[in-house]
Amino acid sequence: MSQVETEFELYCRGESGNCFKAALMLKLSGLEWRARFVDFFDEQTRGSFKNAVSDMGELPVLRTRTLTVSQSGVILTYLSKLTGKFGGRDDTEKLEILRWILFDNHRFTPNYASLRFMIGIRKIEENAVTQFLRSQTMAAFDVVEARLSDRPFIVGERPTIADISMVGYQFYDEATGIDRDKYPNLLAWLDRMSKLPGWAHPYDLMPRALRGTGPAHGPDPETSVRWP
Repeated sequence: MSQVETEFELYCRGESGNCFKAALMLKLSGLEWRARFVDFFDEQTRGSFKNAVSDMGELPVLRTRTLTVSQSGVILTYLSKLTGKFGGRDDTEKLEILRWILFDNHRFTPNYASLRFMIGIRKIEENAVTQFLRSQTMAAFDVVEARLSDRPFIVGERPTIADISMVGYQFYDEATGIDRDKYPNLLAWLDRMSKLPGWAHPYDLMPRALRGTGPAHGPDPETSVRWP
């Protein structure tokens, strides 16, 4: 690994589980990096960020002196290849990791993240949309619960970037109206992930804009490195 590639800057915010995926990978891999807080709750900042940093207008974005990478799944794949950690050992395992990252991005994360944002952060009253999101989330949880019935991690006996991707929103405490005790295999998996050397809570790794949400710890955005 070159000296340039050891200097990572992650554009992120603490409320984002997608940012946590990248931050957790950096932390678990033992890489030197810093969080650069972007306040996506501010409309002007969000627009400027799209024009200046990422044409997709989304977080996270990982930067070195020579490279800019966006989208959490791509960042995880890049870091895994760079470090030789949490990747597939052969082509079959690599495809299986990709399969679960795609499942995460299409089914496991989006509905749950939207439900958490609406119910847990914005405090929106229950409605047809939240009910739909919850039903879709629980269907995805059922898939993962069954998957983890005979293995400790998503792909097999060891954690991979599939696990790191899929836990992105699972350690936040905001309400969603889902009884997580119905998913013992999922909870046991999260416990195993939280015991990996280097694991940290998302609010300990990244500054957050809404200081009233989640536990009162972690970097303060007012004293953190900010964008712009």
